[in-house]
Parts: sequence; C-alpha cells; structure tokens
Amino acid sequence: MVKFLAISSSPVKKGNNEYLTSHMLEAAGRQGCDTQCFNLSEMKIEECLHCNSCIGKQKPGKYCVIDDDAQKIFEAAEQSDIILLSSPVYHMRMNARMAALTDRMRVFIFGNLSGGRMKNKIGISAAVAWKRHGGFETTHLSHMFVFYNLDMLPVGCHHSISPLGASAVSSRNGEGLFERDIRCGVMEDKAGLKSGEMLVKRAIEVAKTFKR
Repeated sequence: MVKFLAISSSPVKKGNNEYLTSHMLEAAGRQGCDTQCFNLSEMKIEECLHCNSCIGKQKPGKYCVIDDDAQKIFEAAEQSDIILLSSPVYHMRMNARMAALTDRMRVFIFGNLSGGRMKNKIGISAAVAWKRHGGFETTHLSHMFVFYNLDMLPVGCHHSISPLGASAVSSRNGEGLFERDIRCGVMEDKAGLKSGEMLVKRAIEVAKTFKR
C-alpha cells in the first residue's frame, strides 16, 4: 500500500490551504492510499538552530535536540512513500511555517542515523494564492528545492494548472477582490481542486512503479 503524507503550513485553521490539502488527501484515500495529514496551524515547530547536533548525536527516536512537534512529522515522513508540501502564497514562496519545518529536515541529510532516508521518496507541491498569477510556480519551486536537496523525486503533472504542482485560488476566479461573505474561496475553484486530484493520481502512479 502506498503511504501518503500531507503537510499544510497555513496558520489559519480550516482555511483555504487546509481545504485544498484535505481535498488531495481524500483523493489519495479513494485510490487506496494509507493517508496522514499534519496541519501546522495546530503544531509548534521551532526554527532550525544550525547547532549540528543531528550530525553526531542522534539516538533512536530522537531526530533533533529541539523538543517540539517536528519529531512526529519526521517519524511519519520516514515511513511515507509520497510527501505533499502545501503552502499558502504570501511572497511568491513557501510561507514561514513551512520554511521552519523544511529547514529542520536537514536531519535527513546530515543525521548520523537518519541521513539519506528521504532518498527516492516522491515529493509533490500544492499552493493556494489570492490572485490568479499570485506566485504559484515560485512557491512550487521553493518546495521542489527541498525535494532536490533531500534526494527525493519531485513529481509534476501537466494537468495541474502549473506543471509544477496543484494550484488553487482563494478569491473568486482569482480576481483578487475581497468579498466579505466568502470564507473559503478555494471551495469554488473547481479547476484548482481538480488540479490537486490530477497531481495525486500522477504521484501514486510513480510511487507504484517504484514499488514494483
């Protein structure tokens, strides 16, 4: 069975980014995946201190000396076949919470026990922007850089609006106009939600090929 892990980094609980992420998770579940999701809105993730303790002081069950919720994410990531990074777009890149987490994932590069354990896992990207051209692809690229650095395999899909990742807008039609009565505009973005489904389908195809 393919294990699918999703990480949503929006600080807003039950907002646009969490909705897109859950939609993609449901699509993975329908295709028979074992799914798990972490919403960073509910978690405490400290930034990397660059103390380098992970280089020589890792012990079983202890990836990092910082005592926070990153430990449980690291454990899940190591057991997963597909990892989805999903960020809201603020300044055309992953947001601060995702950056804090992914900086900490250097434990999978330099860790004396966990180094190299992300190698050949499938990585996919999702993003929610306010405007139609609000920085999707540069945000996807910031996720891709993480995948490359971890020796993972980034997967895209031509039918995901951007070939780099699932892309959805939170304003009506991506026009960037504020409408007070719309709480979760991504729910109306049918094309954006479909892009998430198509990317999930492609990632599962690749993961199954590797398992064979």
